[in-house]
Amino acid sequence: MTSMSLSRLIGRLLPRGRAPHYLVYTGGLIVTCIIIMSLISPLLTEYDPTMPAADPLLPPSSKHPLGTNNLGYDMYSRLLYGGRTVLYIVLLSTLISMVAGVILGLVSGYYGGLKDRVLTLIMDSVYSFPDIILAIAISIALGPGIYNAAIAIAVVYIPTYFRMVRGQALVLREHGYVIAARMLGAKDWWIMWRYILPNLLPVVVVVFTLNVTDAILTEAALSFLGLGVVPPTPDWGYDLRAGQTYLPAGYWWLVTFPGLMIMLLVIGFSLIGEGLNDILNPRISRR
Repeated sequence: MTSMSLSRLIGRLLPRGRAPHYLVYTGGLIVTCIIIMSLISPLLTEYDPTMPAADPLLPPSSKHPLGTNNLGYDMYSRLLYGGRTVLYIVLLSTLISMVAGVILGLVSGYYGGLKDRVLTLIMDSVYSFPDIILAIAISIALGPGIYNAAIAIAVVYIPTYFRMVRGQALVLREHGYVIAARMLGAKDWWIMWRYILPNLLPVVVVVFTLNVTDAILTEAALSFLGLGVVPPTPDWGYDLRAGQTYLPAGYWWLVTFPGLMIMLLVIGFSLIGEGLNDILNPRISRR
């Protein structure tokens, strides 16, 4: 079951009429807890996540609640600090893709003509590639690293914003208040900023929250393949890769806790996105 289908299942189980709000509250609580834990990680652990803290492959204990990995790193500290890495890459990449996609979508939808055809052709070409394949190709070209991973993920999701914004801009540019502003001599950039963009914000917000969900999984996949962060930077996807070799030998904690954190963060943002979509688009939710 995907995170999206899980969020919809929860929405059906909650009281009718208030389910979207419960989805947002539940997802917000999960995401907020993870963010707070990541931000105050130095206060929650005494161990350096990039330095050996004990013997390798120790099971969970009172001293090391989540055990240690094959290099003796404390898994609890890597889990906390790894949240910083994941959130930084995901939010940075999503913001880049949102800004670029919204700007290009506005220009394409508002002006139309040759600009629209060229931009649409480019974005459709990018959109035709499977997300993870394109992200892998860009990461290989750029090399591992936090910022390179963020760029690779950002490029993949620019077409998502572009297509949504362009479609709305094509409709909004024909509205009476936009035509009136154009006749009164308002500049194109002012019309797009003042009259078109505010009407796109509900769509952009929903796409942003759902895009974060996909970006988390893409970031984890890149790190799992060795194309994300540079070791020994703490990262949940990288820890999954390092621990999967030892899973057949019974060292379950090496992959269980990083995988659980990825799942919780994905579900949290999925619930927020699904709830916001139902709140901002009540006609669609009633269907």
